[in-house]
Amino acid sequence: MNIQTDFLVIGSGIAGLMFALKVADQGTVALITKKDIMETNTSQAQGGIASVFDQLDSFDLHIQDTLSAGDGLCNIEVVEKVVKSGPDRIRELIDLGVSFNLKEETGDDCQGQHFDLTREGGHSHNRIIHAQDMTGMELQKVLSRHVQDHHNIQVLENHVAIDLITCSTRIKRGVVTTTHEDFCCGAYVLDNTLNQVKTFESRITLLATGGSGKVYLYTSNPDIATGDGIAMGYRAGATIANMEFVQFHPTCLYHPNAKNFLLSEALRGEGAILCDKAGRRFMEKYDPRRDLACRDVVARAIDTELKKSGDESVFLDISHKDPAFIQSRFPNLYEKCLSFGYDMTKEPIPVVPAAHYMCGGVVTDMVGRTDIRRLYAVGETACTGLHGANRLASNSLIEALVYAEAAATQAIRDLHEMDFRATPPAPLWDEVGTSHGDELIMVTQNWDEIRRFMWNYVGIVRSDKRLSRAKRRIDIIQDEIREYYWDFKVSSDLIELRNIAMVAELIIRCATHRKESRGLHYNLEYPDRDDLRWQKDTIIRRPLLS
Repeated sequence: MNIQTDFLVIGSGIAGLMFALKVADQGTVALITKKDIMETNTSQAQGGIASVFDQLDSFDLHIQDTLSAGDGLCNIEVVEKVVKSGPDRIRELIDLGVSFNLKEETGDDCQGQHFDLTREGGHSHNRIIHAQDMTGMELQKVLSRHVQDHHNIQVLENHVAIDLITCSTRIKRGVVTTTHEDFCCGAYVLDNTLNQVKTFESRITLLATGGSGKVYLYTSNPDIATGDGIAMGYRAGATIANMEFVQFHPTCLYHPNAKNFLLSEALRGEGAILCDKAGRRFMEKYDPRRDLACRDVVARAIDTELKKSGDESVFLDISHKDPAFIQSRFPNLYEKCLSFGYDMTKEPIPVVPAAHYMCGGVVTDMVGRTDIRRLYAVGETACTGLHGANRLASNSLIEALVYAEAAATQAIRDLHEMDFRATPPAPLWDEVGTSHGDELIMVTQNWDEIRRFMWNYVGIVRSDKRLSRAKRRIDIIQDEIREYYWDFKVSSDLIELRNIAMVAELIIRCATHRKESRGLHYNLEYPDRDDLRWQKDTIIRRPLLS
């Protein structure tokens, strides 16, 4: 089945939704999402959006905090663009109906300086705008409603993107190959409801598939975060960068039944402290900012403490604060912890680090264009240069908003100025000779093995020996996946396995290449930062077929 559209948006988080809204008046939009439109990384975001509104704050201070967190690898031009564009994007959200917390005395006044601003690790001032402790869910609800109501946007849930289509794409028995880079003209997509592969032909394609946390055994990300956009972009020939910089959030709830449950950094912004099981604070040993140090510092500190003590978790304690304040400021976190038997108003909560955010991704320019024509990338899928070696807390949502605006503006210009008449029709998906898989244990076994060795060997602390072991294992698994993928019909499980294996390989290759420690990448053999040789991005491209 062929579906033709002006804009194909792959992903339904804040980046994809905002882009779709901004281009929809200029052309038809097909927005595909793997599950329900609400099931995204955005909807899981608790803390908020970083932007300058306080009179004592400034763009220069926010820029400096972002550069400090990025540990020498941020693109200063990008940082200035995102920080200075932030307030306008926040006001746009308010115009769309997003409700942020305001200071009590201001009532319904939504003007900038009246936001109830809070602080998170790495920030020098209060500049986190939030909607209680579920900011992402508020954004997701409002933007999803606008997208679903727009007459020019078709939302297709339970549609899993398989691969991008370029002008030179050839299909043989379910395998996509490209002979050279030219331009993107759509994607092959599995309709999980009909169990049918559809061919989407588009003039402009946007990758907005979110994060890659499911590459690791422990993650704060939802199950859909399998790095699909990065894997598809790489296979199509797009440039990828900085995949070694995986951010581990320091404080996920440690409980056997608490899958993916994050305890927001805003807790520490409001005075929560980290301590061991005896109640002893430890962060002052690692950073003068103590509990409000950047995430890479805090995650490594916790990892070090756990390795020294042999304990299964450390603890996050906010019980010294007024119970009424805790319940009003963090109503959802409070109730969720209660459901697992912990009362944060009375006791410390056990926490461990977990994979949280990918700072690398598909390389883009200042307006979200990749180096494949007609292909854009926005949000966590993209590597814009904002985050460098480590993302400053709550900079991700503002980056997605700013780049969705920039990408939409450029994509509309492309739609009107490009000559699409020479675009060849995309070949239909060909699965002749394939059969339904009879060894599904291969999928589950390899899925589990990848996530476990990535956690043990390519996690918070790495070494050359661990990376070498991981590379040997991913090479074997990639061979098995290619053999299986060649012979059997695609399924969502197989597509996701193929993608996490690809992303795992990219992380291992980038981490092996960087012979220093910087930001989120820490190697025991190279514990120091080396600006002379390594103050540069790690660039990786797929060898093109002849």
